[in-house]
Amino acid sequence: MAQEYYPPPGFHFQLQFAGISSGLDNSFQEAAGLAAEWELEEIREGGQNLYKHRLPTVIKYSNLVLRRGFVSSNSALATWCTDTLATDFTKPIQPRTVQLSLLNGGGTPLASWSFLEAWPVKWSMSDFKSQENALAIETLEFAFATFQRV
Repeated sequence: MAQEYYPPPGFHFQLQFAGISSGLDNSFQEAAGLAAEWELEEIREGGQNLYKHRLPTVIKYSNLVLRRGFVSSNSALATWCTDTLATDFTKPIQPRTVQLSLLNGGGTPLASWSFLEAWPVKWSMSDFKSQENALAIETLEFAFATFQRV
């Protein structure tokens, strides 16, 4: 009898930052931005009014967006983000490799993606509202050169 396949749930994942090993810095509640698409150039052909030729030019990536409950302690990840975002370009940006792994129920990676040459481009906090009982959420966004499935 053929074994049935069930798609894995998307809530069990792990993040790792090269050079940062703190469990606190690797714990996030959401990871988004795993997307790549071709940018297209449209070329009109003389006398042809029914369509345009669409040619690929370069691959475009969205930012890797990570969300977690606010971490108030100074951590290696927070220091890296602060140093990068508060720079006046007197010292170079220090890119790192970020690895995102989708895990099975036993914690074994089913698939992993490496984001190469990643660096923080945005940090934001959720709104503070006295009328709601919600966690303070920080959002980190990272630009990267490319990603690959490993």
